[in-house]
Amino acid sequence: MTRKIITLTTAAALSLAGAFYLQAQAPDATGPKHEHQGPGPHRMMVNPFEHLTKELGLTDEQKAKVQPIIDQAKPQMKAIHEEAMQKMHALLESAGAQIRPMLTPQQQTKFDAMKKAHEDMRKAMQDMHEAEKM
Repeated sequence: MTRKIITLTTAAALSLAGAFYLQAQAPDATGPKHEHQGPGPHRMMVNPFEHLTKELGLTDEQKAKVQPIIDQAKPQMKAIHEEAMQKMHALLESAGAQIRPMLTPQQQTKFDAMKKAHEDMRKAMQDMHEAEKM
């Protein structure tokens, strides 16, 4: 029972990390957007300028004043996001290294496959975002 809980917890943590990565991307105001449904702070991170424009009904004059502020904040938002993702990755690696020895060989195989799938997804998303910058 405990092993199932540990496995489910790890799977949930890996899934959440992937979801947070996807939701926290902040493309520039003219680049492709990722649609997120529902309210919440993650929706704003998709594109802060677009979010404010839509939710507040900004006038053209307001847009002209808001856009430079968002543009100025983007490098810092990106740096904070990257640092948070590195910390999350290190935390998940540490947790996985502690959990894996507790698993049966079959569970370890599945755990390794889950980890690889998550890493592949993360790499694909990273490649996609790099391609969007071009």
